[in-house]
Amino acid sequence: MQRSRLLTLAVATSAAAMVLAACGGGSDGGDAGAAPGGEVFAGPVGDGEGALSVLAWPGYAEDGSTDPAADWVTPFEEATGCQVDVKVFGTSDEAVKLMQGGGYDVVSASGDASLRLIYGENVQPINMDLVPNYADIFPDLKDRTHNTVNGVNYGVPHGRGANLLVWNKDIAGEDVDSWSIMFEGDSPTAGGVGPYDSPIYIADAAVYLMATQPDLGITDPYALDQEQFDAAIEVLKKQKGLVSEYWSDYNKQIEAITAGTMTGATSWQVLVNYYPENIGSTKAKEGATGWSDTWMIAKDTPNLNCAYKWLDWMASPETNATAAEWFGEAPANSKACELTADPEHCANYHANDPAYWEDVYYWNTPTEACLDGRTDVKCVPYAEWSKAWSELRS
Repeated sequence: MQRSRLLTLAVATSAAAMVLAACGGGSDGGDAGAAPGGEVFAGPVGDGEGALSVLAWPGYAEDGSTDPAADWVTPFEEATGCQVDVKVFGTSDEAVKLMQGGGYDVVSASGDASLRLIYGENVQPINMDLVPNYADIFPDLKDRTHNTVNGVNYGVPHGRGANLLVWNKDIAGEDVDSWSIMFEGDSPTAGGVGPYDSPIYIADAAVYLMATQPDLGITDPYALDQEQFDAAIEVLKKQKGLVSEYWSDYNKQIEAITAGTMTGATSWQVLVNYYPENIGSTKAKEGATGWSDTWMIAKDTPNLNCAYKWLDWMASPETNATAAEWFGEAPANSKACELTADPEHCANYHANDPAYWEDVYYWNTPTEACLDGRTDVKCVPYAEWSKAWSELRS
């Protein structure tokens, strides 16, 4: 059932990604020195308005239509009277564009979208006192720079995952622990390298440079001044000659890895679960990028009560356990681990291991004001990342 579910999500994601894969749209993130305006809802949360429009990654808001066993939308509707309409998206750029266009009440935003939505004033600050289940969110997922500005929270964490290194043992051997097999010209996986197809992948090159060229002074892979950014792009230009395929479609990566045409790649734990035994996987010794997605509320939603009810529903241990296990990621609620159908789920996804996440750099939106706190230089904003990625891929 899980395999079928993954392939269904892959089709939905791929179809959406084809529409907007080249888009770099949206704000460059604005001035990260001050939180955007916007009143915090004082509450209390009242009766639902009767409707809620949800913009979500595939697999995040299931109503039983993908699989009758996966349905946490219908119980929410029954409990709150808020009738849910779900629109799925395939890329963060698509999510930003849709939110900018209006008509959605809540969105599940990855870190490479959330700051764009905050500084574009598309979402509103959240009163966490009105989200009781927020108290049980893992402490190291709270107050992150991708969804919190100057102490103001703009959303509730949903789940997280690391971008893993995978390799074909028949080609590269049993013991691989470095991203070098994806970046160095003498790699045994040359010609079979599979990078993730997104501007945010520039941060993966920056993570590698943090370890291999420390003189560049990179401390945050999403805070790159022009010299650091140019160095990352140079790494990616050299990598291009090693690449067999840039991937964004889950199903296509599974097929390429299984067929042996992709022999060294970045991947996700949920995909690793389907690879044959000759495929190794690890979090590389240099560290890794990753994601921590956030439920956010549209600034001008007419359904504010329903929106707050949704955030608390998704943060509850019962729903969070079900959703995280269905999608394939570590849950955000610390109590969710007691409720997963697979008792080993949280161990497999390192949910209860804070040390594992210390060198996982969650996707973030690069801004001109450097996210690492530097004020003596300007950093390269996301719009320039998108432009550079488009040129690299052309």
